[in-house]
Amino acid sequence: MEIVILDGYTLNPGDLSWEGVKNLGNCTFYDRTPPELTVGRAKDADAVFTNKVVLNKEVIEQLPKLKYIGVLATGYNVVDMDATREAGITVTNIPAYSTASVAQMVFSHILNFAQNVADHAQSVSAGDWASSIDFSYWKTTQIELAKKTIGIIGFGQIGQAVAKIALAFGMKVIFNNRSKKETDLDARQVDLDNLFSESDFISINCPLTGENAGFINKSTIEKMKPEAFLINTGRGPLINEQDLADALNSGRIAGAGLDVLSIEPATEDNPLPKAKN
Repeated sequence: MEIVILDGYTLNPGDLSWEGVKNLGNCTFYDRTPPELTVGRAKDADAVFTNKVVLNKEVIEQLPKLKYIGVLATGYNVVDMDATREAGITVTNIPAYSTASVAQMVFSHILNFAQNVADHAQSVSAGDWASSIDFSYWKTTQIELAKKTIGIIGFGQIGQAVAKIALAFGMKVIFNNRSKKETDLDARQVDLDNLFSESDFISINCPLTGENAGFINKSTIEKMKPEAFLINTGRGPLINEQDLADALNSGRIAGAGLDVLSIEPATEDNPLPKAKN
């Protein structure tokens, strides 16, 4: 079996072993694959592994030997699923490998907004506290998470992991899911309008689909509290980036913590990296 790993560096920069994959067949490894080289590198493959390299309909139609695509991540929006179904190609992903780490990232953003530890540490190192006439020193409002409401969009494994951490902080948890979700957690399912209007923090943990691309936009942001914070550790295209940048720069919402953008790495013309807060 011919196996091609298109962007192995994303998953394994050198600290993991590929031996398990090598045992399955003849393997060819690439650290990175630009779009123009994808077909040439994968044309003889029976199985392809990808993390961020896009396998769209045009590419798939040029890979007649391909029987299997392994997505080395949770989100499989890099693969045209309709095209793979037509071609009889099996596609798998890894749904749970990053659950704990993504939930931790959500709260890294939330705690950063709540207490601004890094900014205060730098300020103290610069001598600002030493020159203060007051014993208590702070540069920003300190937010206590207890009793604050977090709204979680997407209540799969990651969304539920975020909810458990939120409950440990004493937060109120509401969530929205595509389908009715039964849970043993102290969490309440609401519609999106209520989630936007009630939440002090909103965490996006849903997959990217054709229906929800850009659903965070001017209209939905207008439903949020002015003091609310938006956290996105899902997929960049879930957000209309210009609308969010405008909201941040105008002070319409308090801040946004983003682990993802529509194009990664960020392009020079992306308005978000230079936006306020």
